[in-house]
Amino acid sequence: MTLTSLLFFVPTCFALNLVPGPNNLLSVHNGACYGFRKAVGAGLGREAAFAILIVLSALGLAALLAASATFFLVVKFVGAAYLLYIAVKLWRAKVGGFDPDLSGVKHHESLGQLMRTEFMVAISNPKAILIFGALLPQFVDHTQPVAEQLLMLGGVFLVLEWGSIALYAFMGVYLGGWLKTPRNIGRFNKFCGLFLGTAGLGLLFSRS
Repeated sequence: MTLTSLLFFVPTCFALNLVPGPNNLLSVHNGACYGFRKAVGAGLGREAAFAILIVLSALGLAALLAASATFFLVVKFVGAAYLLYIAVKLWRAKVGGFDPDLSGVKHHESLGQLMRTEFMVAISNPKAILIFGALLPQFVDHTQPVAEQLLMLGGVFLVLEWGSIALYAFMGVYLGGWLKTPRNIGRFNKFCGLFLGTAGLGLLFSRS
């Protein structure tokens, strides 16, 4: 892989990282309700899921998803079902007073639970692995060992994804002043639930 390819890959990849989606919305929600550090810590779940997907892409699972309509549908339905489950959970969530210092100590979800949610939302989206399968090979020099290059590009992707997690969590923190009342927390949870539900339905009915 040439330096030129890497320089093209970084801005392309970061633009992809910044696209609003279910996981980035979770970072906004976590930042607003649990504070910056806890939201960024929860992002470890997403990073773990994406690391797994990158390895699977390198092993050829992306080609399998593209070739097998049945396998793709199974993964797609699982992903859609989980997004809808999270959406309903947010919509029906009971809320109390908001912690004004955003330390997160008055909220029910532990860091481990937040990490697990991030992981499940990321790992259950079949389009993510198709993106990895389509994006990373574009920057690989096929005259050199491919596996090492894919791992390197995957590592760069994960670093840039961490930056995206931090940015969206920071945005969420700034919503904290608005989320000082149970009523506004409920509204925000419903908005997040509606967005995630829409994403789940979109995934469910998408043809590709």
